[in-house]
Amino acid sequence: MIDLESVREIVRMYEKHGWVPRRFLLTKDLAAKVDSLKSPLAMDVPIHPSDIDAAWFSRPPRAGGIPWELRYLGEPPFALLENIDEDEADFGESLKAVERRLKDAVAGKKQGLTSH
Repeated sequence: MIDLESVREIVRMYEKHGWVPRRFLLTKDLAAKVDSLKSPLAMDVPIHPSDIDAAWFSRPPRAGGIPWELRYLGEPPFALLENIDEDEADFGESLKAVERRLKDAVAGKKQGLTSH
């Protein structure tokens, strides 16, 4: 499991490149560490319970929809990028669909690592 300092380092790296942390998806274990340390990962960023540790980032659009990136907070590092319009009625479902894709991809990568 990733430690909080490593998560903060990931957030700093994204912010350095113009990305804004928008929400965290945290497993019970990592969420408990955040709570027990009274340590916010980033100011005013909501934390959602999940069965995977990940972070959503977005940045101002250059053209088209707003780029949103979902970054897996484990090993191996992995992220999915989507252009999503926050004003669309299905915005929440769009995020959930990307989250499902990330979970499937991470599970596939882990399975591939253990089958060798």
